[in-house]
Amino acid sequence: MPQLNKLKSAVPGGSHGDTVASSLTRLRTALTVFFVVDGFLFAGWVVRIPAIKEQTGASPSALGLALLGVSAGGIVTMSVTGRLCRRFGNAPVIVTSAALMSLSITLPPLMHSALTLGLVLLLFGGPYGALSVALNSAAVDLAAAQRRPLMPVFHGAFSVGGMVGAGLGALLAGGLSPTVHLTLLALVGLTTTACAGPVLLRHRLPAPTRTERTSAPGRLTGGTRRLVLLCGAIALCTAYGEGAMADWGALHLEQGLGASPGVAALGYSLFAATMTVGRLSGTLLLERFGPTPTLIASGTTAALGMLLSAWAPTVAWALTGFAVAGLGLANVFPVAVARAGAIAGPAGVAATSTLGYTGMLLGPPVIGFVTDWFSLPVALTTVAAACAVAALIGYTARRSSGPARRSRPVPVSSR
Repeated sequence: MPQLNKLKSAVPGGSHGDTVASSLTRLRTALTVFFVVDGFLFAGWVVRIPAIKEQTGASPSALGLALLGVSAGGIVTMSVTGRLCRRFGNAPVIVTSAALMSLSITLPPLMHSALTLGLVLLLFGGPYGALSVALNSAAVDLAAAQRRPLMPVFHGAFSVGGMVGAGLGALLAGGLSPTVHLTLLALVGLTTTACAGPVLLRHRLPAPTRTERTSAPGRLTGGTRRLVLLCGAIALCTAYGEGAMADWGALHLEQGLGASPGVAALGYSLFAATMTVGRLSGTLLLERFGPTPTLIASGTTAALGMLLSAWAPTVAWALTGFAVAGLGLANVFPVAVARAGAIAGPAGVAATSTLGYTGMLLGPPVIGFVTDWFSLPVALTTVAAACAVAALIGYTARRSSGPARRSRPVPVSSR
């Protein structure tokens, strides 16, 4: 597979090949920046959930219902984002969604009840969901242009943002109010969008050729639909796990094991750190072992890590479980989305992402209600079960095949 610095040799035309390689480099950099910002903003919100829970006085089940807003808003926008990307291109959707997400993150700390919190989280989840679909659609096309499984690297950038955002939140949790903290994050998001957005808007992201569109239709039919649904089921299971770690990990450490707010916030930071390591090495793993073995091993590792974190007797063991779970979950969702995008383009990405968000949609209320009925460790055990199901689906579907877009360089031109 050609490296980025050798891409021009695959594109005829001498200086034109240099132009294409340079454009792809700038696009990859800008796209990576947006993945980082996406993770940074989301993690900044996540680590302030305990403080906002106390501010609103919500019970675990009420908080779980309020947190539905993020996933519900995301699902609504995901259902149309694939069509918007096909009509207007990925870049305008990315820039618009990033700006709206940055603005909406300032709203949750202004609320004082679970009901109003849930309503504003709808507004936050909408652009977050649209940004996810648009970023992944662009990443699939760029990976095809460079002939490498780059999706884990882009999701690794998201995890880098999450790690930095969570780590910063851990440092600021005791010194800044959620309102001031999230307002500062909004300014960072808007500034970064203003700087990186023009790069995406000036250059067309790689798009499939006519032949590739034929093999990756916008409408899901027959065997293609079945394969995309399998990818979506895997995404659902793992997104359920990621959402649970984001929404309930800090509460498990703080309320269940007596950790301080700073240490509780550090839990998600550690989870994000190991996920980052796993994703940044994901391309090499996929090239060495292939997607199915990577998927099965990752799901199994995540299940074991979640069991350890759920039933750990001390904070140290729980943090170890978080680290193992992050390493296991690292490449499952990227592999599922990349496969769906290769099969059906933006429609496949949108369908798989929507099912993934359904997992996040189910996660908060399921965890909340099971916590009320039994305990938080029992609720987190359902996450381990979901990770095991993802590995099982990957194993049973290992012989499934379907059309995939051919990965060849695609010319990039200025708008």
